[in-house]
Amino acid sequence: QVQLVESGGGLVQAGGSLRLSCAASGTISSINDMAWFRQVPGKQRELVAAVSRGGATDYADSVKGRFTISRDNAKNTVYLQMSSLKPEDTAVYYCYAYVNVNVQYWGKGTLVTVSS
Repeated sequence: QVQLVESGGGLVQAGGSLRLSCAASGTISSINDMAWFRQVPGKQRELVAAVSRGGATDYADSVKGRFTISRDNAKNTVYLQMSSLKPEDTAVYYCYAYVNVNVQYWGKGTLVTVSS
């Protein structure tokens, strides 16, 4: 089992920055990829950024150049540094851990609100 706890969400003005953290506990060694997703009411959850065990990253087009995902394997933590935030970035952000095709874990989410 893996537990994921997000932190760092909050209210920020457009153009500002926030850093989200996701602390993983439990069977950490089983985790391969980690990622951040986000969801707004009435819409599907969407991938924001992902990082592999080896550090390879991938981003949604909408956040490229503004968001940076990183992973500290020693601290079992994944981060999402968000800069130049826009009102359309407002969402609940979820941490995700992929073990294999049959086993994935989600955090409970943290709310990010960007005011215009």
